[in-house]
Amino acid sequence: MVKAFKTWMLASLLGACLLFGFPTTAHAETSPMIAALPGFKALFSGSRPSNIGVKEGRLAPCPKSPNCVVSQGDEDAEHAIAPLIFDSDMASAVAKLREVVEAQEGSNVIEQTDTYLYAEFSSKLMGFVDDVEFYFSPTVPGTIHVRSASRLGQSDLGVNRKRIEAIRTAFSA
Repeated sequence: MVKAFKTWMLASLLGACLLFGFPTTAHAETSPMIAALPGFKALFSGSRPSNIGVKEGRLAPCPKSPNCVVSQGDEDAEHAIAPLIFDSDMASAVAKLREVVEAQEGSNVIEQTDTYLYAEFSSKLMGFVDDVEFYFSPTVPGTIHVRSASRLGQSDLGVNRKRIEAIRTAFSA
C-alpha cells in the first residue's frame, strides 16, 4: 500500500510538472524538495529521441516548444543560433570540440564520427537530459552546425542557448 501511494505521488507530481512545463532543466537545480525524492533522475531523463543524427545533410529542426536551439533549418528568432566556426583541419576541430564538450558539467559523449558529435547533458540533481548535436558541414568548410534540445518540459529558461554559447566561447579560446 505504501509503495503504491509513493508511485501514485511520483506519477502525479511528474504529470503536473510536465503539464505546466515545470520543472525545467534550470529549475531542477533549484528545487531540492523534488530532487530529494528517490527515483526522480530516472523519471526525468526521458527517452532518447528518434530524430537524433544527420539526415540528408541536416540536423533535425526544433519542435515548437522554446527549449531548443538549432543553426540549420527554417530559422526563427526563438530557435535560431549561429553555428560554430573553426579554422583548423577538421580532425583537430573534432578532437578539440570533444574535449570542450567533455569538460562541461553533466556531459556524456554518446557518438562521434569524422563529421558528427552527439552528447547528452544531464542536470545534476534531477537528471533532466538535453540532447546536443554538432555537425561538421562538408559543404561549408569551417562550419559546425549545432542543435541542443531538452527532452522533457516546455521551457528551459535559455539553458540550451547558454550551453551552446559557453561551448562556443571555450571552443574559440
